[in-house]
Amino acid sequence: MKEPEFSATGVRIDRWSRSLTKAGQIRIKDGRLSLLTSGGQEIDSAPLDSVSAGRRWFAGDDSTVATVNGHRYRLTMGQRGGSPRRAEETAGRFLETIRRAHGPARPPT
Repeated sequence: MKEPEFSATGVRIDRWSRSLTKAGQIRIKDGRLSLLTSGGQEIDSAPLDSVSAGRRWFAGDDSTVATVNGHRYRLTMGQRGGSPRRAEETAGRFLETIRRAHGPARPPT
């Protein structure tokens, strides 16, 4: 099975109350998630199978929360003038990429 890939730019990356970048990048390539500043400097990265992500009730449809190496990041898509609908679609694609990387859900035993 081919590893899922994903790329998004113009992403606001917060580590809860602290903004790390307002125009960052998310990359998923070769089984690894990387959070990058707008200049390409790595904020954090981890193997995809160790990353969890989801939406929180308090976050908008364009936002997700990802846990990478034990740190929670709020990722808000489309911060560079993109349409709100496109930002929501990008957030959905990001979550789907994470889900696909974890494989099919297994029933509880």
